[in-house]
Amino acid sequence: MIQHPDKNYIDPIEVEIRDQHVYYFHIDEEPDGKQWYYDIKKFLATREYPENATNGQNRALRRLANHFFLNGEILYRRTLDIGLLRCVNTAKATRLLEEIHAGTCEPHINKFTLAKKILIA
Repeated sequence: MIQHPDKNYIDPIEVEIRDQHVYYFHIDEEPDGKQWYYDIKKFLATREYPENATNGQNRALRRLANHFFLNGEILYRRTLDIGLLRCVNTAKATRLLEEIHAGTCEPHINKFTLAKKILIA
């Protein structure tokens, strides 16, 4: 820190303290009724782009689809260290998180082990 030439003190920083913490746990449904991976899954199955998509959106979808693998009706995402992660809809993701966090898999554990359990589930 350096001393301000006009002052002998540092202005205080105002910190606002809330009475209650906010946690966001549930995943909202998609507004159009389609899942987040709908366009990727359709592109991998048919190699057709969505209607009304621009060239930039088509290129982004093509690049994004390189990280995914479609096995029948199940979509997986390829990763460098874990292998394949199954893509699930919002309802199933919420249910998995609730089960794992509630302790049905085991008692509460540290954050790294919990994250690993979520990825495995």
